Amino acid sequence: MSTPVKVAAAQYPVEFLGDWQRLEDKLAGMVAEAAAAGAQLLVFPEYGSMELASLYPPEVYRDLRGQIERMQELLGRYLDLHRSLATRHALYLVASSYPVRVDGEFRNRAYVFGPNGGVGFQEKLVMTRFENERWLIKPGRVARVFETSFGRIGVNVCYDVEFPLIARRQSEAGVDLIVVPSCTDTLAGYYRVRVGCQARALENQCFVVQAPTVGEASWSEAVDVNIGAAAAFAPPDRGLPDDGVVARGELNLPGWVYADLDLEAIRRVRTEGQVLNSRDWSRQALALSGAVETVSL
Repeated sequence: MSTPVKVAAAQYPVEFLGDWQRLEDKLAGMVAEAAAAGAQLLVFPEYGSMELASLYPPEVYRDLRGQIERMQELLGRYLDLHRSLATRHALYLVASSYPVRVDGEFRNRAYVFGPNGGVGFQEKLVMTRFENERWLIKPGRVARVFETSFGRIGVNVCYDVEFPLIARRQSEAGVDLIVVPSCTDTLAGYYRVRVGCQARALENQCFVVQAPTVGEASWSEAVDVNIGAAAAFAPPDRGLPDDGVVARGELNLPGWVYADLDLEAIRRVRTEGQVLNSRDWSRQALALSGAVETVSL
């Protein structure tokens, strides 16, 4: 019998920090708590890093472009902090995504840290209207897969999970678990991401874990309202929850939501399930290989 992987998904409160030490204390406390609970993979949200703007004067944190320009000064310390936490507690950690300057433009990067000091990143691939039209964040171009001691994982950053082909590429590369750092400011936005998570779990017969920002930060021009609940989803099939919900947190309540994920159960479902969605993607493509016909009634 396989040993489940314990995943901790943050319902991360965006706070006014005021100084760097408060961030260190906050993250150290959260990571230590999850590690003590036996978590092997920790998932923080999209844009939780924006609370770093509170280390600067109001004219900076109230300026959408100005805050991400200044935050480049803190990126190295931010990465070092997360690397040290991952190695200290011997776990995998997906940090809150960070707007990073790349060749003169900004990308939304979620960094992934390993227990032995390794680090990689996944850039968001599809931008929301806010990112496109107001913040001028640019899309990444590559979907990555991360090797861990328990298997391969992928990262879909928030809006990315609403588009099936990103997760499909990762699934075809051997991913059993997709994590989704999210940041939504309306209940409808939260549900769009949640529905995307559940759809990707069904289509690819994999686990999908969502981790959102929560709470209000009226001082922030970027993340002033945050609505969400962390959750872990599975395909509804043999040996897995009938509704596909492995775990779900209480809406907007800060803290961790834990899920024990049996990756071997996922692999069995792909070959022995009541349905074989993952395999039948190719059959779907064949069924629709011809032109779409219009029928007059």
